[in-house]
Amino acid sequence: MRIGIVPDIDPSGPSGGVYQYSMTMLRALHEWTDSRCEDEFVVFSLETPKSVLESLNGRGWTFQPLVPEQPPSLHQKILEGLRGFVGEGPHREAWRWLRGQLRHVCWPTRINLPDPDVVRSRPDIRQWFRSYGVELMLYSAHTSLPFEAGVPYVMAIHDLQHRLQPEFPEVSANGEWEAREYYLRNGARYATLLLADSEVGKEDILNFYGPYGVTADRVKVLPYLPASCLAVDVSESEQQRVQMKYRLPDRYLFYPAQFWPHKNHSRIVQALGLLKQEHCLKIPVVFCGSPTGEIREQAFREVMSLSSQLGLEKEICHLGYVPDEDMSAIYARAAALVMPTFFGPTNIPVLEAWAFGCPVLTSDIRGIREQVGDAAVLVNPRSVEAIADGIYRIWMDQNLGRMLGERGRQRLATYGPDDYRRRLIEILEEAKTRVRSEKLRGSKWAQLSECTDLHRNSGEG
Repeated sequence: MRIGIVPDIDPSGPSGGVYQYSMTMLRALHEWTDSRCEDEFVVFSLETPKSVLESLNGRGWTFQPLVPEQPPSLHQKILEGLRGFVGEGPHREAWRWLRGQLRHVCWPTRINLPDPDVVRSRPDIRQWFRSYGVELMLYSAHTSLPFEAGVPYVMAIHDLQHRLQPEFPEVSANGEWEAREYYLRNGARYATLLLADSEVGKEDILNFYGPYGVTADRVKVLPYLPASCLAVDVSESEQQRVQMKYRLPDRYLFYPAQFWPHKNHSRIVQALGLLKQEHCLKIPVVFCGSPTGEIREQAFREVMSLSSQLGLEKEICHLGYVPDEDMSAIYARAAALVMPTFFGPTNIPVLEAWAFGCPVLTSDIRGIREQVGDAAVLVNPRSVEAIADGIYRIWMDQNLGRMLGERGRQRLATYGPDDYRRRLIEILEEAKTRVRSEKLRGSKWAQLSECTDLHRNSGEG
């Protein structure tokens, strides 16, 4: 069967975790096609980096644009023209403001909020996928394309935090809640199969979208792996190279995360301030991740302002975007991963830290508790005092750190790349069987596929 894949392969995008998830999935399938697989894969993406093309070339793989090339729209021409006129330099802040105002004019948020109970049809995209002989699609993250295009699909749902914690602006502000609900409710409802990261993730999907017809047999658990780009055996010379490149301290805490509010950077800074005040400890922390975008820019400014108020400028090291080839050395030299995030259910950086025997401090919340077991220091992410106490324990007790690192390695060893690849292949085989069966009895996509304007969902299962 010819299978289309829509991955997120922009390493500097707003969701680094989905990028790593996509790359792990692509590499696992590429290893499969190198052995005994008879399927062919077509990767559809807006832009495919050269490194991805080189790593995935071979029999059974082709790469195509995500959508047919079309002339730029009027608002795109306006924005591109203004970007060229403004150029680089101190005018960029004014450009960002103007761009935001134009977007409000071109895409008025309240008017264009999607109705989760109305599915748009994209026959152009369906025809584009079908023109390459694709019979099944695989999406590494939620988007509207799966159900709007109407080609049978498998889709990953990484979290439902807009339902669980809508107080965070990154999942609710400026129409984000409605957009996510449109993507996720309909993506879940019409999927051939869904991918969840854990049993907790599966439980959330069934709790929220069971009333829309999602059944347990259609939700498959495919746990995360550490990023496939990481090299666990990092030489001392490589570690020194990266340390000199980024001017890293000799000992530091590490948190690789975008500056979304739910990542909780500010409480880490407050905890370090508390430890400095009460124990005279100066503990460096290394942050990486892009602060671009309105919400992330604001969160980044708040973190930097807070570090200045607490006299922690020298302890806070922000690296910005870090390329894959440097991440291994940063993990290898870290004293601990500190990740008091509010979101789960499970998280990839925890697994990455374990791969290097790096001790982990993370959040004592549902999903993460099940992921880490006794292989991490668990803290209340809302409590600065709890985070500070956890950091103090790991920083001061190196025996505890070694024990946690060893427990993490042992836990990671129970599920590896071979297990992941085998499970992913089993899921795709089941999806292929379901697609063939649907063809024989009449596709469930007929109603959506024949629609040219709008189809109103009934909301019933």
